[in-house]
Amino acid sequence: MAEAHQAVAFQFTVGPDGIDLQLSHEALRQVYLSGLHSWKKKFIRFKNGILNGVYPGSAPGFMLVLAGYLGRAHYLKVDPSLGLFVKLDNFVPVSRYMSAQKQMLVGGVMVGTGLWIAIIFCMRTVLKGLLSWHGWMYGARGKMTWKLQLWLVLVKIFSGMQTPMLNSFQTSLPHLPLPSVKDTMIRYLESVRPLLSDEEHQRMQSLALDFEKNLGPKLQWYLKLKSWWATNYVSDWWEEFIYLRGRGPIMVNSNYYVMDFLYAFPTHLQAARAGNVIHAIMLYRGKLDRAQIKPLMLQNTIPMCSSQYERMFNTSRIPGIETDSVQHMSDSRHIVVYHRGRYFKVWLFYDGRLLLPREIEHQMERILADTSEPQPGEETLAALTAGDRVPWACARSAYLRHGKNKKSLDAVEKAAFFVTLDDTEQRYDPENPVESLDRYAKSLLHGKCYDRWFDKSINFIVFKNGTMGLNAEHSWADAPIVGHLWEHALSMDPLKLGYTKDGHCKGEPHPNLPGPQRLQWNIPSECQTMIANSLSLAKALADDVDSHIIPFSDFGKGLIKQCKTSPDAFIQLALQLAHYRDKRKFCLTYEASMTRLFREGRTETVRSCSVESCAFVHAMTNNETREEKLRLLIQASEKHQQMYRMAMTGHGIDRHLFCLYVVSKYLGQDSPFLKEVLSEPWKLSTSQTPLQQVELFDLARHPEFVTSGGGFGPVADDGYGVAYVIIGEKLINFHISSKHSSLETDSHRFGNNIRQAMLDMLDLFQLDKRDPK
Repeated sequence: MAEAHQAVAFQFTVGPDGIDLQLSHEALRQVYLSGLHSWKKKFIRFKNGILNGVYPGSAPGFMLVLAGYLGRAHYLKVDPSLGLFVKLDNFVPVSRYMSAQKQMLVGGVMVGTGLWIAIIFCMRTVLKGLLSWHGWMYGARGKMTWKLQLWLVLVKIFSGMQTPMLNSFQTSLPHLPLPSVKDTMIRYLESVRPLLSDEEHQRMQSLALDFEKNLGPKLQWYLKLKSWWATNYVSDWWEEFIYLRGRGPIMVNSNYYVMDFLYAFPTHLQAARAGNVIHAIMLYRGKLDRAQIKPLMLQNTIPMCSSQYERMFNTSRIPGIETDSVQHMSDSRHIVVYHRGRYFKVWLFYDGRLLLPREIEHQMERILADTSEPQPGEETLAALTAGDRVPWACARSAYLRHGKNKKSLDAVEKAAFFVTLDDTEQRYDPENPVESLDRYAKSLLHGKCYDRWFDKSINFIVFKNGTMGLNAEHSWADAPIVGHLWEHALSMDPLKLGYTKDGHCKGEPHPNLPGPQRLQWNIPSECQTMIANSLSLAKALADDVDSHIIPFSDFGKGLIKQCKTSPDAFIQLALQLAHYRDKRKFCLTYEASMTRLFREGRTETVRSCSVESCAFVHAMTNNETREEKLRLLIQASEKHQQMYRMAMTGHGIDRHLFCLYVVSKYLGQDSPFLKEVLSEPWKLSTSQTPLQQVELFDLARHPEFVTSGGGFGPVADDGYGVAYVIIGEKLINFHISSKHSSLETDSHRFGNNIRQAMLDMLDLFQLDKRDPK
């Protein structure tokens, strides 16, 4: 393929008659359109800042308040300015320039505006107080008390009448509450009771009591100070110490993946699929820039924090010696595409507009047709992002921050997102379902270890046969944020954008569209050696991943609800039963719960292995009566729901303990209790990927559009990672990961145990294993 067309704004030649300027009008036009786009974006952000700043106020509300205030003053024949200009005239001769009538009018407008702002402030304060009440979570399912009805009405009233923007509720969200040390100690000791012997639990009680009486109050004082001063006392430390300070590989250990449709294959053309979905993703980014994405609302009333959306695009993790950082650009008009060892910069805007799907497909076709060879070291360069962080930081600083390497690296790190045109074929094969899905998951999780830029916030991967997926870096946001984007892209692709009969994107490309630009590298042999070392480490890590996916279709959410049980609690208990059957012992279990009911909230841990869940598992394995098993199942389910609610409302265990530990390290005071707690391994790490925009998918009419969900790598060397997604009423997809090197784990064996546990639990209810229609 030819090198990218380089538009030059002007050229000049020096001759006997002087300097001859040769202007390129097309290039100048593109410069003008680019500048216009930039100023439009700045204006939109300025406008959104004002609208968010006065929410739930609105222009009609302002006019109503102003007219009401001035009308009242006129009716009562009082000065609407409240004597403002009379007092001001003592210092500034206002009366020389304004008549008394004008002074009253202008003063009235100023006082009315102040009144409007005061009303907004009061509405926000009341709304924050209303949102701080979480009693709505604890009511009986399906029952609406008068107290709850009144609360919902008040929330809707004080939320304003107009359609909210993405960040409209941010200043109305309450701060994450800080639990007391005593309460956290009680909950912690209760959570580890089923995992410890009587002697071990007695020892932990002694350590906890000593911490509660001595060091704990001192650490808590600093946390209280932070909770008053900072927006969220957890989130910044969580990002820094859990993600950015980790010096091991982020591939497998931190990054996660999201899959395509399970049964639908919209097109077999790689370039066409890339064209439609890249266009859909950029449309989403445009909505995000304009804050036109509606904030996620529980029960269509209770807003959740939207702060994590901010760094979705134009973001890259930057390696450092001691800690990494997150680099976010305010805008980016290009992507970088990797194919067969080469990097290409592709502009996504032309003529002042976003490229159409067929035009993006044409750009991808140009890349696929390129027969040039990779430059020395270029093909495996991204292996640096897959290995340990310190060698990557050293290589970046020494070899990639000068000359053409710096220019090319900047193009990658400042791109809107990263795209890989993968030369392998992946998809669900009905004739070989197990191996095909397992291979597909591993490809998205780590690929070849050098064909994804793992530091980018989003890696969009399109396979040779048109199947696709995402690999996402974890530090900037949690999985539901990426899931929201992915649901939008999947719904846009086949249903709204569509394809022609032969599989191409619809429309025609612009005839003068400049082609992709090949990035240039000059990678010295010393850097190539560092790349090879990182690749060797990454390959060993990737080869050790034992991945297994179960599309569980025996029954789904519909039948579980017939049992009057929470689907999430049902699945978590099935995981506990499956794990006990797999290893004949219980373990510390991590389930991720969100805390986005609070400003800048991220996650909290639900410790799913409880006294009640263990009692249920023992009953199942000891052949107790069906009635006893069912009683214990319901009891364990209710306990799990209680723990989940506690985590969601800021009364969890682990984030508080984590922050206490951070303070102790800052103070240089070691705590035997905290040290032991924070070193306990999570040998079963679980997470539900929620389907957030169910209105986008009509699964009753189009059951083929079920998604596969996503997954992550194992957290412990001898443990399991389990992600699951509940699709519609009849399908639950499980993504299981472990390590081949562990003698204790086997993902396929564990998957079989999960399936059997689900079926055995349903049998207790003596229901027909067919979902309601």
